[in-house]
Amino acid sequence: MKIYLTGFMGSGKSYWGRLLSQQLGLPFFDLDEQVEGSEGVPITEIFASKGEEYFRQLEKETLHIISESHDSFVMAVGGGTPCYFNNIGYMKEQGETVWINTPLDTLYKRLVNEKDKRPLLRDLSDEQLRAFISKKFSDRRIYYEQAGIHIDDEPLQPEKLIELLFHA
Repeated sequence: MKIYLTGFMGSGKSYWGRLLSQQLGLPFFDLDEQVEGSEGVPITEIFASKGEEYFRQLEKETLHIISESHDSFVMAVGGGTPCYFNNIGYMKEQGETVWINTPLDTLYKRLVNEKDKRPLLRDLSDEQLRAFISKKFSDRRIYYEQAGIHIDDEPLQPEKLIELLFHA
């Protein structure tokens, strides 16, 4: 079983992915970490030196490599991953897609302290961050909604997610 966790940055995909992989006994992959590992530099540096287009292509290639070389896993994909190169369609063909739908206020509270770690947020004031989250979430929602399973972030329990996965 291949499980792809999607959702906006800060929705907890990596956190829930690690828990889910432990409970199911499956390997866990964080797509952003895999991209960083393949390039040998943080994503912030990839964005700064080679741009978002290069990053998105590398992200797609890494998604395909992992998906085609493993039969089962849990993967947390980046917040923008489903929105490029029909990645959402590819993930749906390969396995089960889950959208962790997190309220905008919760995303803001989580991301306001992480701006330095996230290339798209790095130079935003707190007020700009709130506007950015609202706009970007609105733009990406159409992709997230294509996931096979939708689950609300609050309150999210691993048992509920497992139940949804196996009864979808």
